[in-house]
Amino acid sequence: MRNHGIGSWTARRARKTPGKTAIVHGETRRTYLELHVRVCRLARALRGLGVRPGDRVAYCGPNHPAFLETLFATGMLGAVFVPLNMRLTGPELAYHLTDSGSGVLVHAPEQASVVAEARDAMAGDAVPRGVAFVALAGPEPGSSGYEELLASSSGEPIDEPVGLDDPCMILYTSGTTGRPKGAVLTHGNVVWNAVNVLVDVDLAADEVALVVAPLFHTAGLNMICLPTLLKGGTVVLMPAFDPAEVLRTIAAHRVTYMFGVPVMFDAMAACPAWEAADLSSLRRLNCGGSPVPRATIDAYLARGLSFSQGYGMTEASPGVLYLAAGDAVRKAGTAGVPHFFTDVRLVDGDLRDVGPGEKGEVLVAGPNVMAGYWGRPDETARAMAGGWFRSGDVAVLDADGYATIVDRVKDVIISGGENVYPAEVEAALRDHPAVADCAVIGVPDDRWGEVGRAIVVLRAGEDPDGRPAGRPEEDDLVAFLRDRLAKYKIPKSVVFAAELPRNPAGKILKKALRDRYARPDRPPDSWSWASSATPSDSRDS
Repeated sequence: MRNHGIGSWTARRARKTPGKTAIVHGETRRTYLELHVRVCRLARALRGLGVRPGDRVAYCGPNHPAFLETLFATGMLGAVFVPLNMRLTGPELAYHLTDSGSGVLVHAPEQASVVAEARDAMAGDAVPRGVAFVALAGPEPGSSGYEELLASSSGEPIDEPVGLDDPCMILYTSGTTGRPKGAVLTHGNVVWNAVNVLVDVDLAADEVALVVAPLFHTAGLNMICLPTLLKGGTVVLMPAFDPAEVLRTIAAHRVTYMFGVPVMFDAMAACPAWEAADLSSLRRLNCGGSPVPRATIDAYLARGLSFSQGYGMTEASPGVLYLAAGDAVRKAGTAGVPHFFTDVRLVDGDLRDVGPGEKGEVLVAGPNVMAGYWGRPDETARAMAGGWFRSGDVAVLDADGYATIVDRVKDVIISGGENVYPAEVEAALRDHPAVADCAVIGVPDDRWGEVGRAIVVLRAGEDPDGRPAGRPEEDDLVAFLRDRLAKYKIPKSVVFAAELPRNPAGKILKKALRDRYARPDRPPDSWSWASSATPSDSRDS
């Protein structure tokens, strides 16, 4: 084969294990051969829509076989896959499509209204970009039907020349500028990350992996789904997380491997079905997104199960550090040691290595580290230090070389496993006509680990102490953000303040804000507090 990238995986698997089940989704089961034929048909259909090597093909929707079919078909053509967060609003989706230059969007029926909003927003651009829209079901006028495209296309394979250094996918990660930016992962990045997983997690050919974490996130896709398929195991796709349904699915499909974030594992352990659930098939539980609380570890130890834990980032495909299950208790609280083919340094502000017990920024190098940010050479150059990716996270090593993440230089809020970038939220808040200034910080939350809190300075006449009738309240600002940001990004509380602390250069002092407004042992000053919002049980997660 001339294709050395992941677009060749279905062909390579179909010739080794054609009759083995590759994907389970509800009542749908597909063997590796069936998957390969559908991927070939989709590749032919995408080529018919004008997709050529290097072009971008986007996907928006919950976990579904079509996500993987689109990924592999795009790779078969030498094109670039762009998985998008299904929680994006219409304007956000339009931005991602325009920024990536995607020529095709495959989307689930659940995203139909958001896609319509995005189409309207893009049509209103000064230079509108044409995008071919493909709906999995119920295509609107001007869109194509996914199954209809497959049915009308040949199943003959396509073998484009694709190298490991060629771009494979663009994964969007919000940056400190307030605008999401796309991390470009090459085929080699994805392959080497999968090799790291196979070596360190020790996946087997008979693995049955439950993929309930969203595939549009790098962990769900690259830490569990693709390594399992590379090994020839079976992936069980669930479109959404429901703790009782997860427990039922584990028993029904004899699941051996699962990835989740702490809030998911906590919800499972708190589910009424927990005590009677059949978990005997589970061999591995992998947890990431934020440190695993000791209480969570203990709940699973009581059922004879233990965790492996990981730390990573989109730019590293994502594996950086890994704490094996055997060390989960002995080294609880740490993020482990570097993956087999990944190197990590901790450095001070002058990029000099620090010793054990000293805090330093995490730098990462290896064949799994991204090629750069899509269309952003300056930001790529700033992110790399002599070939090392600057994570923006601060860690400390113990005497055994195990790293503990202690702070985040970039002020990222990790809420229920989702990264929330304050700059993006702040930019949206500043669009409100009554907001003169604002900052967003993370505050502790028993359920989500962290949630956002906005500290807002109102314009003159918008007095935070006894505002006149009709002036914005907390609920007004939250409602304002609903049409602009995905639900998980919206702050769960708002504090009104007279001013924000800044240094002489004008930069907001986030540490001072956290010291004043994020301490769990005392609430914000009563004069500046708008009634606290409680995270809804129906929050997207």
